[in-house]
Amino acid sequence: MRWLWATYLRKHVGTLMIAVCFMALEGSMLGALSYMMQPMFDNVFVEGDGSLLIWVGLILIAIFLVRAVSSVVQKVLLTRIAQRTAAALRIDLLDRMMLQDGSFHQSHPPGFLIQRVQSDVNAVGDVWRAIITGAGRDFMGLIVLLGVAISVDWVWALLAFVGIPLLVLPAAMAQNYVRRNARRARDLGAHLSTRLDEVFHGIVQIKLNALESYQSRQYRTLTDRFVDTEVKAAFGGAAIPAMIDIISGIGFMAVILYGGAEIIAGDKTIGQFMTFFTAMGFAFDPLRRLGAISGLWQQAAAAIERIKELLDAPLTLASPKTPKAAPMGTPQITMENVSLSYGDTQVLHDLSFTARPGETTALVGASGAGKSTVFNLLTRLVDPQSGDVRIGDVATSDMDLEDLRGLYSVVTQEALLFDETLRENILLGRTDVTDADLKTVLDAAHVTDFVEKLPLGLDTPVGPRGSALSGGQRQRVVIARALLRDTPILLLDEATSALDAQSEQVVQNALDRLSSGRTTLVIAHRLSTIREADKIVVMDRGRVLDEGTHDELLARGGIYADLYRLQFKDGKAVVDMSSSRTLERRLDAAPGHRAGLIQRLAARLFG
Repeated sequence: MRWLWATYLRKHVGTLMIAVCFMALEGSMLGALSYMMQPMFDNVFVEGDGSLLIWVGLILIAIFLVRAVSSVVQKVLLTRIAQRTAAALRIDLLDRMMLQDGSFHQSHPPGFLIQRVQSDVNAVGDVWRAIITGAGRDFMGLIVLLGVAISVDWVWALLAFVGIPLLVLPAAMAQNYVRRNARRARDLGAHLSTRLDEVFHGIVQIKLNALESYQSRQYRTLTDRFVDTEVKAAFGGAAIPAMIDIISGIGFMAVILYGGAEIIAGDKTIGQFMTFFTAMGFAFDPLRRLGAISGLWQQAAAAIERIKELLDAPLTLASPKTPKAAPMGTPQITMENVSLSYGDTQVLHDLSFTARPGETTALVGASGAGKSTVFNLLTRLVDPQSGDVRIGDVATSDMDLEDLRGLYSVVTQEALLFDETLRENILLGRTDVTDADLKTVLDAAHVTDFVEKLPLGLDTPVGPRGSALSGGQRQRVVIARALLRDTPILLLDEATSALDAQSEQVVQNALDRLSSGRTTLVIAHRLSTIREADKIVVMDRGRVLDEGTHDELLARGGIYADLYRLQFKDGKAVVDMSSSRTLERRLDAAPGHRAGLIQRLAARLFG
């Protein structure tokens, strides 16, 4: 709570103090109301002084009016503070998580992070609001009510709390129980969010594979465990107010036995007893709420631990303190003796190659060869354990991350679109783009071919992940976005692999325009898409086996030549390099004198 106050609540301290004052005013009105019981009973009802009746009534109305107004004011102010604080905390969490590297997001699935940003922040907000309300309204009300009770008879007040010492040990046990189960509930809630995220994003595959019942059973199992844990946490949280009820009952019984005898003997009046009884009765609810805060605090403690873990998680990939300027013009890309491992798995082994300025360099090889890892290194999604990665003459680790990534336009087979309009998905918040510039990129990316057929044109919502568009249309939108960025380096990762022949041709034409005059790196499994590349780098298991132009590699008769002949026969593709199983089936069926050699070469390449 101290961290929450120092980081987020302190800036609202003025408004918070005003809210606390109104809460204290609201709470103190209960004391004033209980204090009015004695004159009302003794002077009006017992002695029959009717002249005081109107004044007692007016004072009671004033008490309830002040209580009503102060209640409205403090709730509005507190809600305003709560919402602004929660919003600031959510934004800070999102900003921090977006700065983390790929390994962080692999170990923290989207559902887990959503749970932290939404549910955990809500839990913390509920608790601090309860604490402030307790400190302002309930605590002040309790003090005033106890003061009224003591003013009547301090012995009666002491008897009312005779059972409090019995509450200490059970309350501590209940707090530990609540915290333990609250932590489990937070973890299970994250698993539930992750499961929902996977189901909704994979709904097509679930339907095609008839997995509805399986996924429902998995979700039901998690839900049952979550409900069971939440019930246990609720039981622990409710136990503390329940114990207060029991202790209060014991205290009231002691007061009635002792005080009743004094009233019968004439030592105390009915009005005094009613004032005391009303004060203690009103004190009952604030006392229960204050007791419940300890249970709420234990639930929030688990959420605060999770939030702090995310905010304090170190940034393994950060900009250097004194970054170097990004290279100007169209730079060369150089990778020299680069090695990278994920845990015990080595992905790249002393990898070296260059991509010359303004030329297209293609990376070919089977899945797992390390091609996508090269892209991750260039954009600093990961850093190598050894070796140099340079753009121009500047190492990627020496550049500011924003400047480095500003050098690239990236088009992948997964065309990422947001649930916004087509226009927003191209502009991505930019306001400096003229209509003429926008039309130029739309024409160059062949977006104009289909945009006029959409109901609202560029203002048509594309749906979640661009679901309202076809695969080819999504790719063209991403290409338009890349054209608008107008960066010196272009990274293409299987940009046409998921398209039909007609869409592929349109997209390939757009890519040709996009790559013109830029340093371009292409990942491709279909060799037909990279025959015109200025250089082709053949990779296998994190190493460069060969490099050259298409004609040079064919003339050398190496692995690339054998794979090219395997992939094409009489001008028709027969093998896709992305599938080693397809290659193995083709090899098994291929007659001829080189079948044995090709099979050994393919085994070396695909493993």
